[in-house]
Amino acid sequence: MQHLTNRAKPVDRKPMTALEKLYLWNIAKGMWITLKHIFKRKATINFPEQRREFSPVFRGLQVLNRDAEGRENCTACGLCAVACPAEAITMEAAERQPGEEHLYREEKYAAKYEINMLRCIFCGLCEEACPKDAVYLSETFAPSNYQRKGFIYGKEDLLIPHPKLEPEAYQQALGTRAKRQEKASSN
Repeated sequence: MQHLTNRAKPVDRKPMTALEKLYLWNIAKGMWITLKHIFKRKATINFPEQRREFSPVFRGLQVLNRDAEGRENCTACGLCAVACPAEAITMEAAERQPGEEHLYREEKYAAKYEINMLRCIFCGLCEEACPKDAVYLSETFAPSNYQRKGFIYGKEDLLIPHPKLEPEAYQQALGTRAKRQEKASSN
């Protein structure tokens, strides 16, 4: 019988010897591999006590940014929603009312802003498309949940803490992004 590939090997059907029936050689090889791994450095970390360093290009949970005065940067232009290949972002625009200048930078703002994290592929195109630096991918994992509605984040969930009211939480939410922005502005 001729085979199309040379991958087929004839099976050896000779009977096993007494030593092969005991499987001692295979057991010894397995024990040797185990002993080698005992003395190697472990790949796991103790999570709450130790934190793994992220890559500078890590893309995590989306965040809606504020300016230094605490006003929302998002102008509801819709470029992030258009750029999203997974169609995970939905938004509704509204006009700023008189007296709301301390809340929104521009005349138009996002009254409703939602991201469906079950659809999001963390590509970063929303961050690149935003002309106002309003949305960026933070250094935070999307937390787990048992229900689908827990993965749809609204504007309240995505807004970064107020920089004047909660400065520590604001700096923590920025992460190493703030340090990179300070270096870029000083150069």
